[in-house]
Amino acid sequence: MRVALMVDQLQSRVPGGTGRYAAELARALERTREPADELAGWVARGASGRLDLPIRIHSLETPSRLLSRLWERGLGPAPRNADVVHATTLLVPPARRSALVVTVHDVVPWTHPETLTARGAGFHRRMGARAASEADLIVTPTVAVAGQVRHVLAPRAEVISVPPGFSSDLSVPDDARERRARYVGEGGYLLFVGTAEPRKGLDTLLDALCESPLRGQSLVVVGPRGWGGVDVGQQAEARGIGGRVTVTGRVDEADLAAMYAGASLVVMPSRAEGFGLPVLEAMTLGVPVVTSDDPAMREVGGGATQTFPAGDPTALGAAVVRVLSDSTLRARMIDEGRKRARDFDWLDSARTMWNLYARLAL
Repeated sequence: MRVALMVDQLQSRVPGGTGRYAAELARALERTREPADELAGWVARGASGRLDLPIRIHSLETPSRLLSRLWERGLGPAPRNADVVHATTLLVPPARRSALVVTVHDVVPWTHPETLTARGAGFHRRMGARAASEADLIVTPTVAVAGQVRHVLAPRAEVISVPPGFSSDLSVPDDARERRARYVGEGGYLLFVGTAEPRKGLDTLLDALCESPLRGQSLVVVGPRGWGGVDVGQQAEARGIGGRVTVTGRVDEADLAAMYAGASLVVMPSRAEGFGLPVLEAMTLGVPVVTSDDPAMREVGGGATQTFPAGDPTALGAAVVRVLSDSTLRARMIDEGRKRARDFDWLDSARTMWNLYARLAL
């Protein structure tokens, strides 16, 4: 069986969680494939020697921007010589002779279009419509998103939840304290991990820091800036809390693990998520987590996290204080979080995907 995996998201300026998904899936599929199976990655143009993946990379020799415009219309080149093509995002190639699998990470373009650019929301909606009519299988990261996809897109194909796993590369280094010192001083802090963009609810988190229950807390924001002009440092200064907010930008895996290890807790105030990878990362590394009541993040947390109504800074502050002030609750969250995190394994996910590919290739 020959599988073509679309990994062009890894060439994006901000690959984000979907880029990490594509990379981790590629590595896990390669580790679990049978000797007779073939796995190749495909990109729009170039990158054959630049992507850190253990598989052969093929190029469609078409610029990404042009390719996306062609594929919106079902036109243009597509991966060749494959029994199954798996689009790991909504950059969906035209249906040819191969079976088509599409991962739909979330339904934000339909439920929260105001948190995307007009062009981005329109593109994803059109591609979603194509996936609904042409895909032979739609994969989602959570059961919550699977239900949302069925409701919003009404696809002709089956929708199956195949959760991602925890990156084995993310382990706390021996020099974690020294690594943290490059960014923050001693002492605990609240930690946000993700791309700074409107959907992530960072405005809610900054507002919560202004209220009296959290006036003694500091915040570290790790991750690149996305679209929408969300300048966290500037927004913190405008609220008069600039001295309590540190923005690191993108960091490497070792620094990220070190930042997790030093956090009092991780806060994910997103208005909508498809999975919420930092929730899983924090639980695995023994850090308690507070999230909004987004259905996907509640599902990933599995009862091991504390939640608050999305967009409510007062409720967010109360949840944070509850965790920080109750040592029994905190210890229970850490223990339950570690147990819950063991339910997510990339190799298990990859084996499930190979079984699904084989069913489609028959």
